[in-house]
Parts: sequence; structure tokens; C-alpha cells
Amino acid sequence: MKYTNPIIPGFYPDPSICKANGKYYMVCSSFQYYPGVPLFESEDLINWIQIGHVLTRESQLPLQNQGVNGGIYAPTIRYHNGRFYMVTTHVGGIGNFYVWTDNIHSEWSEPIFVEQGGIDPSLYFEDGKTYFMSNGDDDDGISGITQCEIDIDTGRKLTPSKCIYNGSGGRYIESPHLYKFGNTYYIMVAEGGTEYGHMVVYAKGNTPYGPFENDPKNPVLTNRNLGGYVLQGCGHGDLIEDDNGNVWMVHLAFRQIDRWLPFHITGREVCLVPVTFHTDGWFEAGINGTTPTEVKTDRISGSVVQTRKLTETFANTAPGIDWVFIRNPDMSRYKFSSECVHIHPSPMGLEEAGGSPSGIAIRQRQMNGTIHCTVTLTDGESGISLYMNEEHHYDLFIRKTPSAYEVVKRSSIGGVICEQNRITTVSSQADLTIRLTNCDYFFSCKTAEGTHDLGRLQTRYLSSEVACGFTGVMIVLYAQSDTDTMPTVFSNFAINYTL
Repeated sequence: MKYTNPIIPGFYPDPSICKANGKYYMVCSSFQYYPGVPLFESEDLINWIQIGHVLTRESQLPLQNQGVNGGIYAPTIRYHNGRFYMVTTHVGGIGNFYVWTDNIHSEWSEPIFVEQGGIDPSLYFEDGKTYFMSNGDDDDGISGITQCEIDIDTGRKLTPSKCIYNGSGGRYIESPHLYKFGNTYYIMVAEGGTEYGHMVVYAKGNTPYGPFENDPKNPVLTNRNLGGYVLQGCGHGDLIEDDNGNVWMVHLAFRQIDRWLPFHITGREVCLVPVTFHTDGWFEAGINGTTPTEVKTDRISGSVVQTRKLTETFANTAPGIDWVFIRNPDMSRYKFSSECVHIHPSPMGLEEAGGSPSGIAIRQRQMNGTIHCTVTLTDGESGISLYMNEEHHYDLFIRKTPSAYEVVKRSSIGGVICEQNRITTVSSQADLTIRLTNCDYFFSCKTAEGTHDLGRLQTRYLSSEVACGFTGVMIVLYAQSDTDTMPTVFSNFAINYTL
């Protein structure tokens, strides 16, 4: 069969994978968005359904005053003795912790803290022992991949933290995972930074503590030398063995807006490549060590067909799954149905860096398509935002004025805010449309007076290369008012993507 990368499009970085009861499960980073740690399920490694989030209670994930680079980093999911474990770092919060559940479709435990620093933690289980690793400093101040043994019931350290691996020489070592295939232990990490130099490297040894010998052909996977290629930034991988004994790697990558334009807006996405072991114990990944957009393989049955969700509406999306919030929301401000969403406005705007504006967010998953929504308000402003972070977003909204209403297109780039176009209308309702293309967003509206073109804005100014940070563009339906007014009604919502 043939499948296309990314297998999960949109802002879902740092994938980690496990297998249990005949199915595969994956988690990804969520940073300042709530609920935290999106959770996916698959039967074939190609088609994934989001079944929820891991961190669904504020007691698990307090995000107040978490900036764009705070929140949840790089989770790892593992299955051991009938129990699922998810370990991650809450940057700006408690640091490294894990939660567990015996039912993947139910709630997870309260956080269990681990007293080892660094980020990107992982777990490895063997012979009744639990190995905890992260990248940071060990107890002697040595930097690298650090490991200790813990009591999995309490998180208590049982051994000192010890640096066990320093990588292959690339910068920003991260994403450590430990595996055992046959009698050999493998440690796999990412290097080069989660940018255009990103890569996966690994080493092998005879014990969980090494010493580890680097693959002389490292990196085992990277697209860093593929100029003029849309898929870039391959790294941060995790390995899984399927039921037929085949090994696969899930990893992150991002798509440029054009093969010759080094900007990406949909964030770091999930890709899949085959892994092949050789008789000498070394392995290779991808196609000649790279990740293509199309992969042909006989490892997956030809009856498997990759599906893409190209239309999203209120009817086929759900709050807490597809729709998330900027930091911890006040849920009394929201009322959801399959036809419309009521959002009670708050005084807090999208430029707020610590609280939770009144708004619901869904990921932009493809480069091309249209967003449409009918917005009906009483006071203040309400509309659609293409939101990268507090200082980089484009807004199309309807606003109450002293004498009437107006539809406005506004850009915020690096804190420079500009209202570029205004259409006056007598109605409190407007149909808002944003057309998505690789390089430009096009804005228009329909009011009681007719249809209006409000011009375009370039996508590159919402890219990670310009806005910085680790997320991707979110489509936010928001409502803001300084008065205690009636909820804004969002209806006729639809995103229609084209590939």
C-alpha cells in the first residue's frame, strides 16, 4: 500500500507511541493549550482517531500565567503490566511527572512527581525495574541523557541520576528513548534542534546504562540536506514493533508553505517511516535515511486505505477533543451543540499572555481550504482568529459601534497591531469567510449590505520562523467585551480543506 506523510497533520509535535490489546496509542505535546496531551488510537498505524486528552483536569494541568513557551513538553506513553503511563514535563509548572490509567478511554491519575530535572522524560521497564530518563544534568552536574531508577508507585528515586549518553555530537540533544531488541539495548535521541537541522541518532549497548556505541552512519533519519523539499525538520522519533515483527518510527516533521519558501504554519506534525534492522545489529530508518511525503510499503495490507478528514463542522468535532482552549478555561462561558456554539464574552483579549480569553481553538491541518462561520453578537467584538500566539494573529470579526456594527480585518505581528479594512453594517450578524492558501490568507464577509472583499495577509508572518515558539496556527472562535453582555452565537461553521 501507499500512504502519505504526515499521517496526522497539524500541530501535533513530539509523538510517542505504544501498543496494547491489538491497537496502537499515540500522544503529542500540547504546550499552553487545555486539555493537555492529545491521545490517539489506531488499528493500522496509518489512520488515527483522537480519542481524547490525557490531562483533562486543572489539578493535573494548571496553566495560569503560562506563556507561549510554557506548558506541556514532549510526552512519552508506555504500556506495562496492563497499565498505561504517560510521562512529560510541565515547563513553568512542577517539572517532570507521570500519570497512569488502567483504562485508556477513561480518566488518568493525578500527577506523580519525579525528582529529576531536564525535559523530554521517558520510561523503560525491565525485570521489575523502572528506568526514568530525561535530558539535563545528572546528580554530579554532568549534562546529557540522564537516567535513574524509580519506584513506579510513588515516583521516588531509587538510584542517583547518572548521565548515560551524550549523543553523536549534534546540538540540543533531546527526546531520549530506551529500547531492547534481542539482547541489545538501543538509546535513540534527537539532535540539531527542532528546526531545519533536526535529526534522529542512536547508539547501542549491552546494559540499560551502556556504555553506548554510536551508529557510525548517524544520523539514522534527517531531511536536513533536502533543499527544495516541502517536508523538513524530521526528528524526535519513537519506535514501535507491529504484530508482524516489523519496526516503525513515528517522528515529527513540518511542511514548508512552498518547496522554496522556508516558513511553516501548521506546526510540527506526525510522520511514519519503516525501520529495518541488519544482521550486525544496526538499523536504518525511512527511505535512504530520509522521510518522503509518500511511502510505498508491503508491511501494511493493501486493504488499508488512508483516510483524510477534510471537512470539520460543529457536528463532527467535539469540545475537549478537536476543540481546545488557551490555558484553563471558565467552562461556564461555553455552550456547545451540533449546530452552534454560544460563547459568553470576557474582557480578556487574544493578546493576553497569562489568562484564558473566551474562545475555542482548533488546529489548522492543511494549507488550502476555506473557513466559514456566521457570527451574531450583542456587544464588543467576536469573530475568527488565525492565532499563532499572543503577538502573532490575524483576526476577522464583527464589532458593535455606537451607531451600528462593523466587520474588521486586523493583523497583529510582533505586537504591531493594524486594523486594515472596515465594513459598516446595520446588522449584528455577519458571515465571515477566510480562504486558506499556502502563501496567503484571503478575508471576506457577507453582511446585510452585500458581499465584501477585505484583502489578504501573508501566511509567513504567522509561521514559526517569524513568530517563534513550538506550536502551529490555531483557528480560534472568540468573543470579547468589556460589558456583561449576552453570549455570541457562532453558527454555520465549516472548515473545508483541499489537498
